[in-house]
Amino acid sequence: MSRIGQNPITVPADVDISIAGQIVTAKGKLGELNLTIVDEISIDRDGDLLLIAPKDETKRARMMWGTTRSLIQNIVTGVSEGFTVTMEITGVGYRAAVQDSNLILQLGYSHEISFPIPEGVSMVCERPTTIAITGRDKQKVGHVASQIRSFRPPEPYKGKGVRYSNEFILRKEGKKK
Repeated sequence: MSRIGQNPITVPADVDISIAGQIVTAKGKLGELNLTIVDEISIDRDGDLLLIAPKDETKRARMMWGTTRSLIQNIVTGVSEGFTVTMEITGVGYRAAVQDSNLILQLGYSHEISFPIPEGVSMVCERPTTIAITGRDKQKVGHVASQIRSFRPPEPYKGKGVRYSNEFILRKEGKKK
């Protein structure tokens, strides 16, 4: 039994939800997102609440119940508030800057890395060592953040590299004499 799937989704006043068969569309101040839900799941609207339930008691229906509820919650939150991932850069000479539609990273390599900013995602560098990635699609924002982190993941000895702001790096002790 899904505990997440049992919770109804509260739709904010500024979000318009339309259900056409198995396609759920959310429109809000940040744009429009849609999601195609699987056939084993039914969705009902009760005022400003969305109720998700499995159509039968198969294993796949029970597995997809909570997943579908979380995906619908993410599109509702995305079009109303959006998602932000903050990243920090640690290391001497490591820095980032946004130029036109590219993120320019200097991460200790012999060359600078030019990362094109995808459609639907915006980036801001408040300081040369922080990057704020913002967008309405949670999956796309997380994917872009993981791509940027993969250019120079944090190393365990000095902690140099690109990391999420809430990430904890387990530090190792260096060589002993």
